[in-house]
Amino acid sequence: MTQPRHARDTERGRYYSDPAGGPDLVSVTNVLGTGVAKPALVPWAVKLTAEWAVDNRSEIARRASGDREQLLKDIKAVHRDARDRAADLGTRVHDRAEKMALQAPFAADPEVDPYARQLTVFWKRWGVDLDQHIVAAEITFIHRRLGYAGTGDCMLYLPTGPRRRMELWLIDYKTSSTRPASSVYPEHALQLAALRYSEAVLLPDDTDGPVPPIERAGILNLRQRSHALVPMPADRRAHRAFRGALETTKWLHPASTAYPALLPPAADAPTTRKAA
Repeated sequence: MTQPRHARDTERGRYYSDPAGGPDLVSVTNVLGTGVAKPALVPWAVKLTAEWAVDNRSEIARRASGDREQLLKDIKAVHRDARDRAADLGTRVHDRAEKMALQAPFAADPEVDPYARQLTVFWKRWGVDLDQHIVAAEITFIHRRLGYAGTGDCMLYLPTGPRRRMELWLIDYKTSSTRPASSVYPEHALQLAALRYSEAVLLPDDTDGPVPPIERAGILNLRQRSHALVPMPADRRAHRAFRGALETTKWLHPASTAYPALLPPAADAPTTRKAA
């Protein structure tokens, strides 16, 4: 995702400043990163590191008798470097998608081009007219009462209703070089529901606007050679689940990381027994 306006990264993750002057609002992705378990991350990191170690076993053997600490640092950094590269590519793809939707100029980026072509194919197959069907790109949703904010990648009309009636979709782009285009994570529904049931959207002049009547929500997976629009159940039940993760996040972020230990009484200290 691109760096949205009013968003800033803190030691507790991303927060949004409120142009109306209220308290900072925790980002939707921050909530999902803090309050929702990600069981697939550890196996992914182990797999990536193990594959790197096997592929570079000669280098590891050569360096093992030298600076062991540096070698361990390099091995530990394998999955972090891969994560950062994927995040950087995802940010650039999001930036290109926004500019394409707004028909604005963009800089050349050969690594992004395959994903951008798949977005163009998606628009063509669904008959998307950029002037008529794109409602907004990279729009910020806020919920001051609950204390969160987030950015939606795109709102557009697609002919998915009965008799091809146009329905307003809230879509989030996801990129990957390894996962199938049909794959999603359950928390994607929570992310979309959080945006869909926000209190307001921020207009270009930083004033509040009403949340459009979003009818459907989904993930548009963009891959180098394929794409897939996956509808997600971003309903009220998903929003309640998101609110649970939000409460967990709001408790964890200010929580102390150290508490004083309780010491036993001194050996000669008198003790009393509570009466029954």
